[in-house]
Amino acid sequence: MPMMMAVTFVRAGKLYYLDAGGFAPRVGDHVLYPTTTSPEVAQVVWGPEWVDGEVGGLAECVGIATEQDIRRDDENRRRRTEIQVTAQKLIREQRLPMKISGVDWVDVGHESGRATATVYFTAPTRVDFRQLVRELANSLDAKVMFTQLSARDDARVQGGIGSCGRDTCCSTFLVDFDTVTLRMARDQDLPPNPMKISGACGKLMCCLKYEHPLYDEFLNEVPAIGERVATEDGDGRVVAHDVPRDQVVIRLDAGGGRSVCDRASACSARAAYESRP
Repeated sequence: MPMMMAVTFVRAGKLYYLDAGGFAPRVGDHVLYPTTTSPEVAQVVWGPEWVDGEVGGLAECVGIATEQDIRRDDENRRRRTEIQVTAQKLIREQRLPMKISGVDWVDVGHESGRATATVYFTAPTRVDFRQLVRELANSLDAKVMFTQLSARDDARVQGGIGSCGRDTCCSTFLVDFDTVTLRMARDQDLPPNPMKISGACGKLMCCLKYEHPLYDEFLNEVPAIGERVATEDGDGRVVAHDVPRDQVVIRLDAGGGRSVCDRASACSARAAYESRP
């Protein structure tokens, strides 16, 4: 029965699952994650736990990161910053319509022994950056690759604050991007205003997706708006849904007053009205 843990290479980054391989690091410790070039330093965010059954395809932890490994990782981070500054300078000089989102630097190459820099960027259209690659490679004396990111991936790399006032979901805990539709916003009674329902990436907010099942379940169970029900206070018509509070608002026929019922009471009120002869 193997022991599995989760690590990340950057703060709030994607989680990678790793076989502890006989080591017992704690949350916050730095370990060595095997890659195709050389072991990279990663931080433990979920300590080793026993896993029932066979877990195939997991990389095995190489060891606990030493002070030398951590210094090398810090130097690589500094190097990435320098590469980004150099790339941005060349982009301005060549007047290319692109923006650097992030840089990955591996100080040990594959076969040639050369270091490799991967530059992530966004651009509104297709960009011919061949000259940029040549000049940057000559400047760094390293292999250079450019990878274009989507709007959502760029927002994850950049990070930021969402309309809720907290860190964006994609830069904290959200790992995969699911399809988000405008229908989800309508079901949650949100205004079809792009400024209100769009995230930092300019796309529909991801939180619409993982909150939608709650609204979908609620709307499928309670009486629809406009449906007539029979309450203890008298007959009435459903005029509003309050999903966060799990309540239904009913306007009573007698006197035009309003009655607020929880989900169970609203369902009973509908059943009571439908059971009348």
